[in-house]
Amino acid sequence: MGKGFYIRKELAVTCVVAAVAAVAVIIALSVVYAQEKSKNEVTLPFTAGPDATSTFSPTPSTPKEPWMHFRLPDSLAPVSYNVTLWPRLEPIADNLYVFSGHSTVVIRCVRETDLILIHSNKLNLTTFEGHHAKLNGLNGATAPTLTKTWLEIPTQYLVIQLSSPLWAGNMYELFTQFTGELSDDLGGFYRSEYMEDGVKKVIATTQMQPTDARKAFPCFDEPAMKAVFHMTIIHAHGTVALSNAMNYNPVNITMAGQDLIQTSFQPTKIMSTYLLAFVVCDFTYIGTQPVLFSVQVRIWARRKAIEEGQGNYALEKTGPILKFFENYYNSSYPLKKSDQIAIPDFSAGAMENWGLITYRETALLYNPAMSSNGDKEWVVTVISHELAHMWFGNLVTMKWWNDLWLNEGFATYVSYLGANFAEPTWNMKELIVLNEIIGVMAVDALASSHPLSSNEKDIMRPDLITELFDSITYSKGAAVLRMLSEFITETTFSSGLHTYLEEFKYKNTVYTDLWKHLQMAVDKAGIPLPRPVEVIMNRWILQMGFPVVTINTQTGKITQKHFLLDPDSVVDTPSEFNYEWFVPVTWIKNGGAEQQYWLLEKEATNEDMILNTTGWLLANIDMKGFYRVNYDSENWERLLANSLFTFQAIPVINRAQIIDDTFNLAKAKMVNITLALRTTKFLSKEVEYMPWQIARNNLEYFFLMFDRSEVYGPMQAYTKKQVTPLFNHFKEITLNWTKNPEKHTDQYNQVNAVSLACSAGVEGCKELTTNWFKEWMKNPANNNITPNLKSTVYCNAIAAGGVQEWDFAWSMFKNATVASEAEKLMFALSCTKQPWLLNRYLRYSLDPEKIRKQDATSTITYIANNPIGQPLAWDFVRANWAHIFNNYGGGSFSFGRLIGGVTKRFSTEFEYKQLLQFKEDNAGQLGSASMALERALESTMANINWVAMNKEPVLEWFTSEASSPVS
Repeated sequence: MGKGFYIRKELAVTCVVAAVAAVAVIIALSVVYAQEKSKNEVTLPFTAGPDATSTFSPTPSTPKEPWMHFRLPDSLAPVSYNVTLWPRLEPIADNLYVFSGHSTVVIRCVRETDLILIHSNKLNLTTFEGHHAKLNGLNGATAPTLTKTWLEIPTQYLVIQLSSPLWAGNMYELFTQFTGELSDDLGGFYRSEYMEDGVKKVIATTQMQPTDARKAFPCFDEPAMKAVFHMTIIHAHGTVALSNAMNYNPVNITMAGQDLIQTSFQPTKIMSTYLLAFVVCDFTYIGTQPVLFSVQVRIWARRKAIEEGQGNYALEKTGPILKFFENYYNSSYPLKKSDQIAIPDFSAGAMENWGLITYRETALLYNPAMSSNGDKEWVVTVISHELAHMWFGNLVTMKWWNDLWLNEGFATYVSYLGANFAEPTWNMKELIVLNEIIGVMAVDALASSHPLSSNEKDIMRPDLITELFDSITYSKGAAVLRMLSEFITETTFSSGLHTYLEEFKYKNTVYTDLWKHLQMAVDKAGIPLPRPVEVIMNRWILQMGFPVVTINTQTGKITQKHFLLDPDSVVDTPSEFNYEWFVPVTWIKNGGAEQQYWLLEKEATNEDMILNTTGWLLANIDMKGFYRVNYDSENWERLLANSLFTFQAIPVINRAQIIDDTFNLAKAKMVNITLALRTTKFLSKEVEYMPWQIARNNLEYFFLMFDRSEVYGPMQAYTKKQVTPLFNHFKEITLNWTKNPEKHTDQYNQVNAVSLACSAGVEGCKELTTNWFKEWMKNPANNNITPNLKSTVYCNAIAAGGVQEWDFAWSMFKNATVASEAEKLMFALSCTKQPWLLNRYLRYSLDPEKIRKQDATSTITYIANNPIGQPLAWDFVRANWAHIFNNYGGGSFSFGRLIGGVTKRFSTEFEYKQLLQFKEDNAGQLGSASMALERALESTMANINWVAMNKEPVLEWFTSEASSPVS
């Protein structure tokens, strides 16, 4: 055994035997797999080893037993693991890939117990003298004998009953040996495949979060069960093994008659199981020199991607962002290296595994010649998000998943600070408003929303944990932390984080621990607050939703009310705070200095907010607070005065905010729909990105509701009138589309200009895009379309064309070597107006040979965004739900995005009844889609009511404005 392979001598012989025993297990496994395939299953069931039929106990029927609970008891705590894994990158049967291994976990007994529960899922455990494990005492302790062991399927435990108790304070070690399928389900220890030079290549990789480490080896798979991990990977020559820590020198070994490499790794820091990672691949890397830098940074990817320089941007930005966070937290990066690796098949955007961060290719790789401005921003933002986790999440970890927002909301917020440091000209601190805050407000205004922090007892099952990985957790979490940082100042916020990290490093926390340290920083800085940090913030995290603040500038009266998009909806979630918040209201009067007022009750009066006959008041400056604003009608009229928008007296974020607030207030029946529509009249003079993007987002809802009705024509005509000046503006500043705009956000708004102009029929736009595409079709090796406009050009050309354009794009998609380029083509293929092509594409979406599992959700959702494709996608999802649920439910499919995507056009009673029927038909097969389905039902009912109330005035307004001259 090489250096770093930590295992006791009495188990060493067993470990050698394990390799031979694994062969027998693999043979049995292939038989089981074939049987399961015939039942249309893709994952292996819980089974014991090949000789275990006489000792495998049935599942106990009583729910009172400890193994029927989803949470581990507090009787045992892991200290360290020694894990050896051998993944096979060649199939042993028809498309059956496996891995085998063994694990020794050192356990400290905290409380006397005669029962061991350890997580194990989809592993075939070898039996030893009739049992699935071996137990030894350490430091003189005597281990009791094992009386019975079995796998408890519903709760995913290996259950071990003992002849006598383990004693508190004693140490023991538990040995298990196992085989599992290296499947393509994107969870646990899985395989990813890609083509290079016409050869299919296979890698073994991991995704443990939230509850899939148990698929790789038996472990105490809860975030508070931190331990040290000693990893050893056995792999074929020509491949490299990576893990969280630095590796020792690999050694050549012979096992089961094969010449192999054994790579052992230095022990990790004390960490949670969900942060463990290991990869076996033939990738290469670029990196920094450890002699010159205190931390070795390496970017790993497919060899061709590295050779083409696709990792250069990530390498350029990782070091500076790491340094930024070291300064921001006032805490050194705790590891010796930072490996970042691009995985061809990956369910999330990235995963913050400590020392070995895994990414989708689109989130790490960037090709300047082919990738867009948005692709570049995505890379730097995701890198920043994951590096933020190295401290906040990895060094200090939430105690349980009910506080997931503490990890993800925080990392989302500070990712914009890190990205802003890396790209200081991009104004990333402002873009958080557009990218995170405005979007999640629409979700949090639904009665089916949920608080940021849930009760621990309500989040027990894996599917409930998975449901928490939503926009509330990430984006609302970021929004409320940004608000907190604003009113206590960023310097004070950073100071509190430092002491928090110092006290709790390598430990677990709850959100009140963070409030405590931020309060200490506030007290030290002498910042006056109307209530303690905890009292203020608990109202924002322990109850769902947010307020709408209404300001009457005639009387100075200020009120707050729980904002719901459907004011008639019933909120099922009770609130101990009665949906009342402590609101930091920032405001300016007549363009003067910014002021702040704390709204601490449902209603208050501030005479400073009273206006005279010629003035205006604007609240929630730069949208620092997580609330909407309404005014008296007189102030709305003054804000919408033409000169304010024309001469930009209103800050750009607030120009966007006014549009978004009015449209949502109109949905909630708090203002007239025509007030909202009037905020878009000034777009003909607007060239900034944020107001245009917000207007586009809100008008998109109108298109979703009305693109099958007589409203569509006048709405298109009005859009054409408003966007034509923007189209001409960008035509001019780009010298007739021959160069890119210089400003970051201008590059985004150029996309809006062309996309909206083409969809609205602006003269010259369709010809521009289709001609670019035709030129590419003539010479596929020479694509001169500017990367920023590729998605728009591809989509418009395919929509205008037929099967020839579609087949060409499909061919380019299949042959794309840059992931971001493939993603653009994948979207554009959904733009065709040919139903038969859309149906063909839907069939492709569930064929992993054509569409990667990681992209199946996106593909179906893209098709549903197409008015022609929406009913096709809905029928397809319903017809194939059992297949989708069984084959794509293991982490590779976002059920929430799928349900929301295919139903967002629903606005009729008939469609509502279809949703109810779908819920009834699939009551036992919804899993993590349950919450999304409830949101879809609520949204559909709100859409029905909105259309009924607004169709006539909207039609009248668009008809009138489309024919009036540009103001």
